This record gives sequence, structure tokens and C-alpha cells, in this order.
Amino acid sequence: MRPGDIVEVRPAAEILATLDAEGSLDAMPFMPEMLQYVGRRFTVSRRVEKICDTIAATGSRRMHDTVYLENLRCDGSGHAGCQAGCRIYWKEAWLRRVDGHAHMRHPENNGADELAEEGMRGLAQRAEAGARTVRETEGSSAEVWRCQATEALKATEQLKTSDIRQYWRELRSGNYGLLRFLRVAVPGFVSEVAGRLHLVGPVPLTGDGKYTPPAVPLGLQPGDLVQVREPDEIEATLDENGLLRGLSFDREMLPYCGKTLRVKDRVQRLIDDRTGRMIEIPSDCLILEGAVCSGERSHGRWFCPREIYPYWREAWLRPVAGQTKTEDPQQP
Repeated sequence: MRPGDIVEVRPAAEILATLDAEGSLDAMPFMPEMLQYVGRRFTVSRRVEKICDTIAATGSRRMHDTVYLENLRCDGSGHAGCQAGCRIYWKEAWLRRVDGHAHMRHPENNGADELAEEGMRGLAQRAEAGARTVRETEGSSAEVWRCQATEALKATEQLKTSDIRQYWRELRSGNYGLLRFLRVAVPGFVSEVAGRLHLVGPVPLTGDGKYTPPAVPLGLQPGDLVQVREPDEIEATLDENGLLRGLSFDREMLPYCGKTLRVKDRVQRLIDDRTGRMIEIPSDCLILEGAVCSGERSHGRWFCPREIYPYWREAWLRPVAGQTKTEDPQQP
């Protein structure tokens, strides 16, 4: 399957037949949040040939037979309201291309509805059971959450940055046209070399760690318009490691400086990819509509398609009064 293909999510019984006892295919879980899409049609937005490693931080990982459908994201409804908003991986075995015969059915039902309901019940039970597991963490066994993000390491293979086959696959699959590929690859190569020679640091901005947050927080809420502050203003809030209260400001966030965007959510709980534990976030942590990691600026994870939402501190934003429009975050 290639970007632009129209596909249909297979019936529940057909998907269930591909899953193991943990509700996975090739170690990739079919999650409860995906049930709502069974039988519906979507456009393939990208082949997932590789992803970045957010578990062991090994760089990039090779993935097989997987695509993204439009911008379908996990809503956390089957995982206690996790707010990470990860894009959903779809194994090709769970999909079928749509052609002129895709929806031709015999006029007599012959119990098809009952079979479909039975298949959906079975798939829902398998997916819901697979959303939890017991793991050894911190020296003891505990029941933790299990999702596509926590299982990504098992579902992929190690991929070295120097393996040039990964870049050819981005072109061959249709993920990138030649000109856009070169616009990323050429400066990416220069940046990678500079990073390995320690000519540039691991983070783009660092400060002196003397920033004192205001006594009264901004209290930004979903729907509020904000302007991302300029790099020098953000730098003044950071410590020598590029962190503000443990949250980093990385290269993928730089292009949004100066842009006006809308707050998508205040993030209060997330599943830790490494442990599967739910993390409660007491302090300000925001995601902005349209502001995602491009995979085109970060060392060791070039061309990653995950489009993870970066997390923002209120100190990096200023409220915008009297505006109703937002800027296209993809425009330079």
C-alpha cells in the first residue's frame, strides 16, 4: 500500500483471525481505540518504514507492512484517558484496497449482521484484554498498560543511521518526492556530521537555569490562541541542559517560534512508553494544534513519520487576544 491508496478496514472477524493471544500481529497490538474504524474507508497517508525509538533511545527502528491512515490518532479511551494522541499503526493485514467490487453484497443477508456482531464482540474482547499486562518494573511485578507505543520496540528492528536503504525506501514508497527528500537529506547529512563531531549540541537552546516562573500561571485552556515565543525568550527560561522543570525544548519545536497556534489540550496523564505506567502530570504541559515533530530536524531519527506532539510549557507561549485565526504550522 502506498500514500494516496483508498483502503477499507477489514471486518472484525477477519482482523481477529490475524491476532495472537495478546491481541497483536507481529507484536503490534490492535487497540480498543481502533474498533470504531472497523468497516470504514480511509486514505493511506504514509507507509511506516521506520520509526524513532522512544523506549530505549537507540535511534531509528525498522517497521514492516504498516501504514498510517490519514491523521487517525489514539484518543486514549481504551487506556484510561492517556492524552499522548499517538498516530495509530495499521498493519496491512487489517486493511484491504477499495476497488469497484469492494461493497458488492448478495441481496439476501443470510445472517451476516449476526456474524458481524459476533466478530466485533470477539475483537473487542481481545483488544481490551490486550490493553493490560503484567510486567517486572522496579524490581516487582505490576499490572501496567499496553499499547502500540509501549510495544513498538518488540514490533521493530534496530536500524543504523548509516544504513542508506532506509532513505531509499522513503523515496520508493512514495512517502517523499525527490525535491522534498533532498531538502531534508542534504542539510540532515550536514547536521548529523556536525553532531557527531560535537560541533552542535544535543539541544538547540540552553540557558542559565535562573528563570523564576510567575506567581500566577497563565492557565491556558484548549481553544485558546497563543503565540510561541522567540528563541531568545525561550532560552531565558531554560537550564544548561535545555530543560524547564524537566521538560526539554528540542529542534523540532524551533520552526513554530513566532507562530500563532491554538491550544489543543492540557496534558495531565500519559502512559510511559518504557514502563506502561500511567504518569500524572501536575504542572503545565500543553500540546498545540498542528504542532508536531516532523522527523526532519532531529539527529538519529531522520524521516520518522510518527508526528508526535511536542509538549509546551506556558512560559514558552504568550496568549493572543482578539484573534480568531491561526497560522498554518507547516509554513516556514
